[in-house]
Amino acid sequence: MNKRKKWMFITVVCSLGILMGTAVVFFHHRKEDKQISLMYIPKIIDESNDFWTALLAGVKTAADEYGVHLEVVAPNSEEDYQGQNALIQEILKREEKPDALIISPVSYTKSTELLEKIKEQGICLVLIDSDVDKDIDDLQVATDNLEAGKRLGEYVKQILPQGKKVAVVGHVEGASTAIEREEGFREGLGERQKDYVEVVYCGSQYQKAYDLAMELLEKHPDLGVIAGLNEYSAVGAARAVRDMNAQETISMVGIDSSQEGITMMEQGIFKGFVIQKPFKMGYLGVKDTVEMLRGEKVPRRINAGSELVTPENMYTAENEKLLFPFNEKQS
Repeated sequence: MNKRKKWMFITVVCSLGILMGTAVVFFHHRKEDKQISLMYIPKIIDESNDFWTALLAGVKTAADEYGVHLEVVAPNSEEDYQGQNALIQEILKREEKPDALIISPVSYTKSTELLEKIKEQGICLVLIDSDVDKDIDDLQVATDNLEAGKRLGEYVKQILPQGKKVAVVGHVEGASTAIEREEGFREGLGERQKDYVEVVYCGSQYQKAYDLAMELLEKHPDLGVIAGLNEYSAVGAARAVRDMNAQETISMVGIDSSQEGITMMEQGIFKGFVIQKPFKMGYLGVKDTVEMLRGEKVPRRINAGSELVTPENMYTAENEKLLFPFNEKQS
C-alpha cells in the first residue's frame, strides 16, 4: 500500500469512528430525552388512610421532580387481588406499555404469574410495601416487616401485665405484610407467646376491625393488649377499646399511625405504635426506578425503616417527622 492509499485508508477509518461516536451520543441523548413512563398500582386509593395518602404523596413528588409520566390506578380494596390482576392484564394488552410497573401486591401468591409476564414483555418490575412469593422484581422498597413486627412484640412483652393475654387484629390474610408482621410479633413476644390467644383479620376495614375487637373483648375477659397490624386494624380496634371505656385495662398498640391514632395516643388509648415511613417508601420507589431505567446503579433491596413511638417520645423532633410525614422528603 503506497503512502497516498495509506492516508486515505486512515482518513476513512477515522471518519467512520467519528460517525459511530456521534451516532452513539445521539441515540444516548435520544434515550435520555424520551420521557419515562411509569405505572403505579397500590393496594387501594383511600384518602381516609394516612399510610396510603403519604405513600402516594411520595410517589407523586418524585415523579414531578424527575419529570416522568405517572399513571396511578388501584383496585377497590386491599383484599381485591382480582381487581389488581385485572389492572395488570390491561397493561399486558396495551400497545404502548410503561417502562416500569410499580406495584404494591395485594396477594403474596395470586399475582405472581401475571407479574412474570410483565417481566417477559420487557417491563421493569418494582415492588413497594409488599412482596410476592417469587424473586422476580428488579427493585423493592419496603419496610422490613419482620423487624417491625418484632419491635412491636418486644414492646408488648414489656407492658403486658402478668396473667393477662394478648390478641392480634391483622389486616389481609395471605398478604406478605400480614404474614411477616405477625411472625415478627410472635418472635418479639419471646416467652410471653404462651399468652398469645389468637389472630383475626379485618380485611383492612375499620368497621370490621372494630367488630372483631368487640368480639375479642367479650371472648377473652383476661385480655391485656390488642395489637393492630396496620392502620385500618389498629385504629378500628382502638375505637372499640375507646367506646367500651376499656383503656384502663386494655393497652392498644399497632403498626402505622394516623391523625386519629395520634389523638388517641394523647388520650391514653394507644400505648405505642411502630411507624413506617410511607412517604420515603413512595419517593424512593419512583426515584430509584428512574435512576435504574437511566442506567444508574441502585440497591435492589431498600429497607425504608420503622420506629417505635410511645406517649413518652412521640414529640421528639425525629418522631414528629414520622407522625406528620406529609410534604416531607425524609432521609
